Amino acid sequence: MLSVEDWAESRRLHRAEGMTIKGIVRVRGVSRNTVRAALASAGPPKYERTPAGSAVDAFEPAIREVLKAFPRMPA
Repeated sequence: MLSVEDWAESRRLHRAEGMTIKGIVRVRGVSRNTVRAALASAGPPKYERTPAGSAVDAFEPAIREVLKAFPRMPA
């Protein structure tokens, strides 16, 4: 994944220094697709983790029914 620093440096080289994508690739040592992605994105990259389910998710409805039937059940 592209770090925020790499993203910012690639954009700075292209916009402020006027470097071509090929020049940035040579200087930074990354692929052209990585540089293209950095230049095309509006904001810095961020890691978005997909929410993982819990081991209890499959049993939660049954547990809630039992707790509803026996509200004073101790934990």
